[in-house]
Amino acid sequence: MRPEDLPAEPAPNVALARALSDAVAVLTRAGVTDPGVDAVLLAAHVMGIGRGEVEAARLRGDALDTATAAALAGLVARRATREPLQHLTGIAPFRHLELRVGPGVFVPRPETETVAQLAIDALMAAASPAPVAVDLGTGSGAIALALATEVPHARVHAAENSVDAFVWTKENFALIGAANARLAFVDLEHAFPELDGTVSVLVSNPPYVPDAAIPRDPEVRFFDPPAALYGGEDGLDVVRDLSRVGLRLLHPGGTLVLEHGEWQGEPVRRLLAADGWRAAATHQDLTLRDRATTAIRP
Repeated sequence: MRPEDLPAEPAPNVALARALSDAVAVLTRAGVTDPGVDAVLLAAHVMGIGRGEVEAARLRGDALDTATAAALAGLVARRATREPLQHLTGIAPFRHLELRVGPGVFVPRPETETVAQLAIDALMAAASPAPVAVDLGTGSGAIALALATEVPHARVHAAENSVDAFVWTKENFALIGAANARLAFVDLEHAFPELDGTVSVLVSNPPYVPDAAIPRDPEVRFFDPPAALYGGEDGLDVVRDLSRVGLRLLHPGGTLVLEHGEWQGEPVRRLLAADGWRAAATHQDLTLRDRATTAIRP
C-alpha cells in the first residue's frame, strides 16, 4: 500500500488551557480591557456551555477539537480588532436579561443598569395599581424590558426610530415575551400622544456625546451607531427634546429619568430647572460617576 493510500492521521486536539492562554495573550496585546474574561466568554460561546463550565473544563485539562479551536481563534482575532464581544456572541447581559444585539444597535452597558433601577424604583412607588412607563429611544429594549419584567403590574411602552436598531428591538421583545410591554416604531417627538398626562415614569438613555468628542474605546467609536452616541454641540440636544416631551407625557408628580455623561449632571439639572421641572437630582452609578438625573413633573 502506498503511503498516500493510508488513512490520514486525525489532527491533534488543542488543550483548552493552552487555547485560553494564547487568546489572553492576543487580546492583551490588542489592549482589550479584560482579556481573561473575554477569552473565557468566547470559549463558552464556541463550546456551547457556560462560563463556569469552561473554568471547570480548564481545571480538568480538557481539550478542544480542531474545529472548535479554530472557531475560537477566529473570534479572538476579530475581538483583537476591538469588535465588541457582544457582537461576536450575539448576546448582551442586562440585569437579569440576555438580549440579542449586533451591528446597528447600541450595546447596553452595565452603568445603564443603575438608570433602570432608578426608573424601577419610581415605578414601584407610583400610587396607581397599573402605572404607565415610557422608554424613549429604547435601542435593544434593555430598559423597557427590565421595567416590564421587574414591575409586572406596570404597563410599559417603548419607542425606537432607527430601522437598524428596531430589528434587534423586535427580536428582544419577542424573545422576552413580556405581555405588559408594547413596542412602537416612532420618534420621540410623536411618541404615544394617547398617553399624554398619564405616564408615571419616563426614562431614556439618549445620545449625549458632544459632536466634537471622540469616545476613547474603539468598540464604541467604530461599532456603536453614531445616532445612539452624538447629541449635538454640547451633547444635550436630545435631552432638551426629552424635557419638552416629558412635560407632555407625564402626569403631575411623575418622574423623569435621564442617563447622561459623568460631566453633564449640572447642565442637565439647570436645563430641567429652566423648563420648570422640580427636585432635579443627579445620581451616581456603581463606579461612583454621575450617570443619571431625575426630576419631578410639576
